[in-house]
Amino acid sequence: MCIGVISTYRRRSFTTLTAAMTSETTATIIDGKSVAKQIKDEIASEISRMKETTGIVPGLAVILVGDRKDSATYVRNKKKACEAAGIKSYEAKLPEDSTEEEVLKFISEFNDDPSVHGILVQLPLPRHMNEETILNAVRIEKDVDGFHPLNIGRLAMRGRQEPLFVPCTPKGCIELLHRYGIDIKGKRAVVIGRSNIVGMPAALLLQREDATVSIIHSRTKNPEEIARQADIIISATGQPNMVKGSWIKPGAVIIDVGINPVDDPASPRGYQLVGDVCYEEACKIASAITPVPGGVGPMTIAMLLSNTLISAKRVHNFE
Repeated sequence: MCIGVISTYRRRSFTTLTAAMTSETTATIIDGKSVAKQIKDEIASEISRMKETTGIVPGLAVILVGDRKDSATYVRNKKKACEAAGIKSYEAKLPEDSTEEEVLKFISEFNDDPSVHGILVQLPLPRHMNEETILNAVRIEKDVDGFHPLNIGRLAMRGRQEPLFVPCTPKGCIELLHRYGIDIKGKRAVVIGRSNIVGMPAALLLQREDATVSIIHSRTKNPEEIARQADIIISATGQPNMVKGSWIKPGAVIIDVGINPVDDPASPRGYQLVGDVCYEEACKIASAITPVPGGVGPMTIAMLLSNTLISAKRVHNFE
């Protein structure tokens, strides 16, 4: 079992963090749940200040199509987090057999509503819908998920116009590294997975932090050898326990984005949630690691709230 939860978030150097380990102790747990709570408290305080000064309350609209239980749970959690932070939430629920035009109608209404500062379309969408068409319909100024091609393009192009928003999960990964004082500049970083939602933007963010970045994907030869060179690994493959201890360089930092259900007859639910990384092996080798659950997951919602606040402040020129 891994030990060593950090309760404060002052910056510490990567070398200090590594030096704190001995040959017998296990990795420092990067406690995403606690960090997310701190960020949410900071956001709530800023929203309160904004409301008192301007009377403006940030608003987030969520569009849910279909009746997937996991999507409904995510939307419910987002709504609960909005209420706790002081963000007004709007919700549009549509049946599975809705047309693209019906979804686009709601997006258009939220685009034109000045009380809505962020629009989130819950993914995945039903198969008969064109995801690109629907996501591109969200005005870039309200794209708090950061998926609009202009936002991704700006993220990729250094020295030009900055993206209005950064995708929430990759942003949360980098924020965890920052809050734990883990140096990124000059480090070798490996991103496992190249999805548009996590892997690709995570690699772009690491490059912006001056890391030397490699991406491992399904066609990569010798992935274990490449991963073992990394000082920082961000894994987002959706493959339970794929990354074994043999993939990890001693002292590396592991950010595990994966959250995968695996059968567990001993669990009351009949399953347990595990990451992409074999935690029991990795926590004996890495210097720091995110647990699953309780690592990256809570940060995604915290970053969504952060992006919504950023949007409202930008619209109303609130400093």
